[in-house]
Amino acid sequence: MRWRADLKSMVASRGWRAAVTPVALLAVLAAGFIFRYMLPPGAMSFAGGKAVALEDYAGPDPSGVPPSLAGASLIERGKYLTEAADCQACHTAENGIPFAGGRAFRTGFGTLYSPNLTPDKETGLGDWTEADFLRALHQGVAKDGSNLYPAFPYESYTLITDADAKAIRAYLTSLPPVHAETPANALIFPFNQRFLMAFWSFFYNPDTRFEPRPDRSPQWNRGAYLVEALAHCGDCHTPRNLGQAPDNNRKFAGSPVDGWTAYNITQDQASGIGNWSDDEIASYLKTGHAEGRGTAGGPMAEAVDVSLRKIAPSDIAAMVTYLRTIPRVTTPELPSITAKPAADMAEVVAGHSNPQGMAIFAGACASCHGWSGQSLIRSDATLIGARSVNDPAGTNVALAILTGISRPSPALTMPSFRDAFSDREIAALANYVTARFGSEPSDLNAKDIAALRAQSAP
Repeated sequence: MRWRADLKSMVASRGWRAAVTPVALLAVLAAGFIFRYMLPPGAMSFAGGKAVALEDYAGPDPSGVPPSLAGASLIERGKYLTEAADCQACHTAENGIPFAGGRAFRTGFGTLYSPNLTPDKETGLGDWTEADFLRALHQGVAKDGSNLYPAFPYESYTLITDADAKAIRAYLTSLPPVHAETPANALIFPFNQRFLMAFWSFFYNPDTRFEPRPDRSPQWNRGAYLVEALAHCGDCHTPRNLGQAPDNNRKFAGSPVDGWTAYNITQDQASGIGNWSDDEIASYLKTGHAEGRGTAGGPMAEAVDVSLRKIAPSDIAAMVTYLRTIPRVTTPELPSITAKPAADMAEVVAGHSNPQGMAIFAGACASCHGWSGQSLIRSDATLIGARSVNDPAGTNVALAILTGISRPSPALTMPSFRDAFSDREIAALANYVTARFGSEPSDLNAKDIAALRAQSAP
């Protein structure tokens, strides 16, 4: 009888192991999936080396303002840092008062509205203490203890030093108070439950200040602080993971923003900016235009106009230095940019299969953009070489047609054709532009344009 008990024990043991092994394997796979797709590396993990606390860094302080403002007042320094952080863009409604909030952000989860940053005591930050402001900026928690939605990029702003955060607050409190109630958010369940954002913060907000890399140059560290902490470029240019946090496994590979596409800005030669010169990158950051590379529109144009064009040349150069070190990531859906040779009118008429798009282009676009795509009026109206025109999705081209472009410096105005053409006509025009001047044609239809029209509504 003893041998039967031993055999039974052995079978039971092996059965337990047989059952546990698949469970363990699934657990390992699940953990790997979560680690890879839900818990991405930090924004600067790619740089390697050992980061040190700012107070332990022997080099020049990479935070703060450029040397030209070293002797400026706290409010003046705060103004520069606020502009570098691009606060005005998000906290100003369409045709609204700067920093008074109320801008709508339409997402797949509903609509969010930005709050009032002016020092109004009832509707703004007038009764916020310095500690309240720092907690919101670094931890994503409002004065009343409610969790802020990560549309406010506190996972980037958490890198901003306390000294810089206090300077930003000093500038904001110097603004004229504006009484402006923030509209109520309209989010679907369960995203309308703010307490869930505490879990998001637990996983995705490191709540640590910027730490420089001693093995990198002072200019690189300054650029890293500007790009990652203040300008928070990754919030637009880095794809989101399943938790809707920046997926730094594909850092700066491009992502949709308010319907537009923020393109790949890695060192990939074909789909990124790897074959751009330093001067071209600097020009695009400073003016929203680089000769032969295209002109910014949508959110990028706004970032240039209210933020980047006000940044000191030395800081723009530092940003270029940092961007040059971003690892190459290929965006397969973006083909290499081509510059098609000019064709005469007869060749265009004979060879094109989109007569409606061509007719609209002739009547509304050719006088500025040129039949060849090379503008004879101004270089920033040239179409050939632009990433948007070489994007077979055609989304940014269609949105530019719908919304128009209005740039203060250098002055550039393209009218909105939202009310001039139907959805079908705008689709035909966008498809004509990408087919005629780009690498691959887009295939937009009236339904696509209707969706873009709704998303880009004023």
